[in-house]
Amino acid sequence: MEIMEEVRKRVFRFGSKSADGDSTMRNLLGGKGANLAEMSAIGIPVPPGFTITTEVCTEYNKLGEEATLKLIRKDVEQAIANIEKIMDTEFGNSENPLLISVRSGARVSMPGMMDTVLNLGLNDDVVKGLAAKTKNDRFAWDSYRRFIQMYGGVVLGMKPESKDDIDPFEEIMEHLKEKREIELDTQFTVQDLKDLVYDFKDIVKKRTGHDFPTDPWQQLWGAIIAVFNSWNGDRALYYRKMHGYPADWGTAVNVQAMVYGNMGDSSGTGVCFTRDAGTGENVFNGEYLINAQGEDVVAGVRTPRQITTLGSKRWAELAKINENERLVTYPSLEELMPTIYKELHGYQEKLEKHYRDMQDMEFTIQEGKLWILQTRNGKRTGAAMVKITMDLLKEGLIDEKEAILSIEPTKLDELLHPVFDTKALKRAHVIAQGLPASPGAATGQIVFFADEAHKFRHSILTRIETSPEDLEGMNIAKGILTARGGMTSHAAVVARGMGKCCISGAGALKISYKRRTLTVDGKVYHEGDWISLNGSTGNIIEGKVATSEPELSGEFGEIMKLADKYGTMEVRTNADSPKDAKVARNFGAKGIGLARTEHMFFEVDRIKTMREMILADTVKGRKHALEDLLPMQRKDFEGIFEAMDGHPVTIRLLDPPLHEFVPHQLATQKELAEDMHISLLAVKNKVAELQEFNPMLGHRGCRLGNTYPEITEMQTRAIIEAALNLKEKGIVSKPEIMVPLVGTLSEFMEQEKVIRETANKVFEEYEDTIDYLVGTMIEVPRAALMADSIAERADFFSFGTNDLTQMAFGYSRDDAGKFLPIYLEKGILTADPFEVLDQKGVGQLVKMGTERGRSTKPDLKVGICGEHGGEPSSVEFCYATGMNYVSCSPFRVPIARVAAAQAVLKAGS
Repeated sequence: MEIMEEVRKRVFRFGSKSADGDSTMRNLLGGKGANLAEMSAIGIPVPPGFTITTEVCTEYNKLGEEATLKLIRKDVEQAIANIEKIMDTEFGNSENPLLISVRSGARVSMPGMMDTVLNLGLNDDVVKGLAAKTKNDRFAWDSYRRFIQMYGGVVLGMKPESKDDIDPFEEIMEHLKEKREIELDTQFTVQDLKDLVYDFKDIVKKRTGHDFPTDPWQQLWGAIIAVFNSWNGDRALYYRKMHGYPADWGTAVNVQAMVYGNMGDSSGTGVCFTRDAGTGENVFNGEYLINAQGEDVVAGVRTPRQITTLGSKRWAELAKINENERLVTYPSLEELMPTIYKELHGYQEKLEKHYRDMQDMEFTIQEGKLWILQTRNGKRTGAAMVKITMDLLKEGLIDEKEAILSIEPTKLDELLHPVFDTKALKRAHVIAQGLPASPGAATGQIVFFADEAHKFRHSILTRIETSPEDLEGMNIAKGILTARGGMTSHAAVVARGMGKCCISGAGALKISYKRRTLTVDGKVYHEGDWISLNGSTGNIIEGKVATSEPELSGEFGEIMKLADKYGTMEVRTNADSPKDAKVARNFGAKGIGLARTEHMFFEVDRIKTMREMILADTVKGRKHALEDLLPMQRKDFEGIFEAMDGHPVTIRLLDPPLHEFVPHQLATQKELAEDMHISLLAVKNKVAELQEFNPMLGHRGCRLGNTYPEITEMQTRAIIEAALNLKEKGIVSKPEIMVPLVGTLSEFMEQEKVIRETANKVFEEYEDTIDYLVGTMIEVPRAALMADSIAERADFFSFGTNDLTQMAFGYSRDDAGKFLPIYLEKGILTADPFEVLDQKGVGQLVKMGTERGRSTKPDLKVGICGEHGGEPSSVEFCYATGMNYVSCSPFRVPIARVAAAQAVLKAGS
């Protein structure tokens, strides 16, 4: 089929202090491509190249390889010619060769998730020309063996045959090291490297059935297609799913002239950060390797050196290396190449001020010349995110609104969970020391393979080094431990992005995958043994270590104050106990949006009385049991009201079907029959009678209250009495009684009548009153449609988006796990609708319900209390819909507060 060519720019050039694009074109050029263009334009020494846009990736997924290459072939050929002109080299020329790198670049940073090929353009003739031109045989052949290894894995699919095996190319290298009795790659002779090239090409032929490609243009087209394919590779898919990135974004392809860090002792490569990515401290830091290429640093194959003298001394102290050994074996870049260091330091200052954020930079030193390969906003922990944001604000690099918008709300969750108890740490047995790559506390059982991380509820993924294929296991594990690699290795960078505790470069660890053992100083630890990681110090500890609640930093409080300054929508919490209510208040909740009364009935001392009420055959019998439950409920409400002193508390009346409260095991049924002095058969018959075919749509919510109004009476009395009791103590209660599962106005009115009559009785008895509201949860689609009618009587609406999603989609939350993962994988759904509010469907019911309700009652209070109340994009939707508040679990309150402020700022931008 003839493809109609669109007039569209698909290839953007950069280099020699000029560029076709800039940083505003991130969606089209990807983050890396946009930043390369921007750096080139502002005079940073960037190797020249070009970017194939993300739109071409989308076209490739629709049109296939042949049609896509036809669309870009001419532009790519012209862009290569431009690089040749700038570098004064020629692609494929054996005497004056141009070698290139081919890298991915999505609009967001996805470290290690997609593919890269370096040294592309080499073959048996070109490698000889490169050696002659550079007068460096070792460099040329080392580059060639690296290229075959990388191209073989990325483009030709050369992978380990089983998880117990290592990379086939690494296996060949290990055999040669054993034969030669050497340990490091840098100890290979030129002849060794030539032998490796021969052996590498031989295994490619054996595994693939084809010779390794020698035509540089064939190599280039293969690499471009491989990068496009990697956008839908397993690890990229998992990473996108983990972060909620859409599949239709695609990845750009960045092609650049190679610069070489492996040309000898005056060359090197490294990664640096303008601030500490773990703590947020305003200290320039990073790592480098002499005579190496960038992948050596990131992959963690060699443990790198520190860039700054301060960092080097800190590292030496952790590694227990004396000053003389440090200066000889591990000097900092600042000490080894002071002129290069000064230039690099200047660039990092310039780039941080230009982008107004902490930068993660990659650089190469080629025979004394510094090149900056890329910069991006650096991945950081939640603690570092908060500190860096507040420091940038105080330094005047960003303003308050930019500070709020720069926060990634979900990363705040990292600051709200337990840390190691200081007393327990003093008693802990430290078995080894590594680099504190990502702070936090992790206790778990050792696992050695990423695909087995789920084997234990709490696992510590323990690897010689991690690779992008380990992503899913890294996400499941409580912590990550590696024997190799530094602070900028794959394990470190990805763990920081996840907010996961990680220790890297623990050289004392001897890991055997085949034996599934970890050996330290002669002591052997097996799979399943417990260890603990202190990601803040790098200590690896034997056994379990107790944890304690975290102390939130001053910067965290400052961020929250800023959020409240700009946010206009209140954030409440879903809490069923005084303890949860107090936690939420400490996190800034302005009330309770959902108190589920049924949770109170499941406690050991109450379930028996609840069952007696259910088994009663008469209203009198039910009321007798409910009288016993009344003081328990009242006490619960008193505790919650007291914790929320002065703030509104929305209490949902009993919602689940009664069969959830009755015993289903024979032993418990016998015990209940004996306690109630009735027959076991009577208990069994009642349990059978209560069983429902579809409980979600059955005898529950207001249907239960309208069938058994005495339940609503008891709960209303408990609520009003609790509020009046606290009033005598000077504590203000603001109860909002919520009728669940309403679908018609008459259903609501029937319950409202019971509530108001009961409240009036209590007021007469106490000779006092309190203000209270009666509203409903909108969770049945018909309620959203009839909202104008229901609002005639209801004081407030609270959208229960959990059930509303179930009923709108026709999905059962309990059973959707059987097909939702497949739907997400196939793109039938872009997100789990129970995690992220479906704005196009369910959201329209919410919007309609709000608008119709307020058409009847303009000042109608509206909120949301489903799980979506703490999810940032859903919070933004709630703000746009005009809600008064969102409600979420206690630990998501800070997330919702920031998301609520961001919603206001985004709407005004």
